Amino acid sequence: MVMIVGLGNPGARYAGTRHNVGFDTLDVLASRHGIPVESKRHRAWIGQGMIGDCRVLLAKPATYMNLSGEAVGALSRYYQVAPRDIWVVVDDVALPIGTLRLRSQGSSGGHHGLESIELHLGTRQFPRIRIGIGGSGQRDLVEHVLSRFSAEERGIITDVVAGAADAIETALAHGFETAMNRFNGVTYPKPQEKTDES
Repeated sequence: MVMIVGLGNPGARYAGTRHNVGFDTLDVLASRHGIPVESKRHRAWIGQGMIGDCRVLLAKPATYMNLSGEAVGALSRYYQVAPRDIWVVVDDVALPIGTLRLRSQGSSGGHHGLESIELHLGTRQFPRIRIGIGGSGQRDLVEHVLSRFSAEERGIITDVVAGAADAIETALAHGFETAMNRFNGVTYPKPQEKTDES
């Protein structure tokens, strides 16, 4: 079984914010494959089902972002899922908006949700699917990640979230390395520059 974890903050207040693209990706996967993510267990909303030939556990931690590891660690122990089979979908301020980057392991890059997961799993060796939300150079990163996308950005994010779901489906069917080769560095359309029609 592969556990696919989408990171975000719970509650309507945070829906649609930059920090919640992991939740958004889980919602796309759940919808595509008819897997309700509605059961509450170990401080997460979860759903089990099949994506292709793979049994998956979809999980959205019900903790706030910085405590995500509490849910992921508990689910890992309960379902006996090894870290290499825990795939985490996460926002990344260091990547331009609309960019995907898959890694089979790595550092947290200062992301507190990933830091919490590393702490509770006791390793950095778990795959992650990073979704660029922009923000490099922002003075107040907390304000940035909790902000909502502009109308132009929202179209890009809809595309890149669907792309992240495509990448996960590819990884499940053909292996994570194949998905990395196919999707790493893919950037979804940038906002068109406004033209002066006057």
